[in-house]
Amino acid sequence: MATTFEDRLAALGVTLPEAAAPAANYVPFVQVGDLVHVSGQLPMADGAMIKGKLGADLEAEAGAEAAKRCAINLLAQVRAACDGDLERLVRVVKLVGFVNSTLDFEDQPKVINGASDFMVEALGDAGRHARSAVSAAALPFGVAVEIEGIFQIRP
Repeated sequence: MATTFEDRLAALGVTLPEAAAPAANYVPFVQVGDLVHVSGQLPMADGAMIKGKLGADLEAEAGAEAAKRCAINLLAQVRAACDGDLERLVRVVKLVGFVNSTLDFEDQPKVINGASDFMVEALGDAGRHARSAVSAAALPFGVAVEIEGIFQIRP
């Protein structure tokens, strides 16, 4: 039985990457009290961004995989905010997911489920969170999904 968050991730075959540096004039996360606000994370797989528009180039299942990749990158930022100790994470408070989608695509929640389901699978009850899943006409670099999050941590 996996006893730590890192153990649970390893059991899922997930290794968190190094936290990505910001691409512009912002910081990757801000801590206020016991909350860490993580800037929007993009979906990366094998060193490449997952690009496309849901409802045109991609189906909801592919979008959900992209959302899972965003969730992995969110946890990498949380680990960085916790000075490398992911066990300081208390819970995921909220995720906000932006889905690059056509005007008639209505399955944004199914796409963001990729992140939500992963958080619960990887973190158990600590992964349960409030959430928004919204459509976007376009996202940076043409990516399929971008997700930001708020996390509670221990000092």
